[in-house]
Amino acid sequence: MSETPRATGANLGTAEFVALMATLTSLTALSIDAVLPAFSVIKNDLNVQNPNNVQLIISALFLGLSLGQFLFGPVSDRFGRKPAVYAGSIVFALGAVLAATATSLPVMIFGRLLQGVGASAHRTVVMAIIRDKFSGAEMARILSFVTAVFIVVPTLAPLIGQLILISFGWRAIFVIMLVMATVGCIWLGTRQPETLKPENRRIITAKVLWEGAEEIAGNKATLLFTTASGFVFATMMTYLGTAQPMFADVFDIHETFPLYFSGLAVVFGFAAALNGRIVRHIGPLKMSQVALIVQIVASLSFAFYLLFVDTTPSLWLFMIYLALAFSCQPMLNGNLNAMSMEPMGHIAGLAATLIGATTTFIALLLSVLVGRFYDQTLIPLSIAYCVFGSAALVFVILGARAQRVAKAQIANAVSV
Repeated sequence: MSETPRATGANLGTAEFVALMATLTSLTALSIDAVLPAFSVIKNDLNVQNPNNVQLIISALFLGLSLGQFLFGPVSDRFGRKPAVYAGSIVFALGAVLAATATSLPVMIFGRLLQGVGASAHRTVVMAIIRDKFSGAEMARILSFVTAVFIVVPTLAPLIGQLILISFGWRAIFVIMLVMATVGCIWLGTRQPETLKPENRRIITAKVLWEGAEEIAGNKATLLFTTASGFVFATMMTYLGTAQPMFADVFDIHETFPLYFSGLAVVFGFAAALNGRIVRHIGPLKMSQVALIVQIVASLSFAFYLLFVDTTPSLWLFMIYLALAFSCQPMLNGNLNAMSMEPMGHIAGLAATLIGATTTFIALLLSVLVGRFYDQTLIPLSIAYCVFGSAALVFVILGARAQRVAKAQIANAVSV
């Protein structure tokens, strides 16, 4: 696996680099998935009257992820990638302590908001580090391998959360999050050299931030691919917010929910590894288009079945549908991010901030909207996957067209 000329001479091997990046990004996955089995217990302990309000425990985390990226992206461009991770970890730790000691839902939500803000540093900086070292299809490949390794956490997190819930109570789940954040910081600090050279660091001023934002917003391809990413991410957030209630309400699955959740995470990881193997041969654009078509067709078919045949299908039919939908996600996330970031290597930190924040904000709004319509059936989820996938496909097609126009303009300018 070759690096671009921008590589900084880091002495980490590819396997350890991928593992480290996956560990840092998986803090978000752990924060989401480990708490899912505890939804019912938290609802009772915190006296939550409206069951749908429990979804805000997830939504608040994503809101923090969206807001925090506006802070840590510029910080990483000014002071370096590693200091930004350290600062984010401190904020995350404060949020974990607050969530662990919460006695009401508003306090829990505020703690989760802080966790999201802190975790945004890991998410943003990892993207910037990878962009510092790789580009194009190679970047998409590395992101796919990071996703494949990172998927171990959402595979095990619900099982770990269930075990901790039974043994020590739901509050101890947040202690595990704190431990993982500490491990990631120590590993980064002792093994990964700083990837942002001093001469490439940017002073944080309102003018610099505004000019960077204008450059990103002015690149139509980046803007369109980012919007597509938002719709794709919205499907995943919709599932995460409603998964535990769906399995409980529709299929009466409670204690064994983590097993089903983990099984789908394995599908996700396998698809990510497959994408990493073939994306250089097929290209991130074609991979994204094929994955979206599969998601749309599968979701539309399942929605028609629910509406006109049986609103309560068999568990295994539902699992087959989810497996198809989940296999599309890793072929979209890494590829769309790579295509969005491709023209932005010179402002990678700020670009990762705005792209990540925009993606998360779009997804948050859409997923909260769908969550309000949850009616103890599978219909809202399948329709959301179909509609969001269709919208994403339109934006990808428009983004590809804008990308071709931009390349043609550059070629003409060079020839002149």
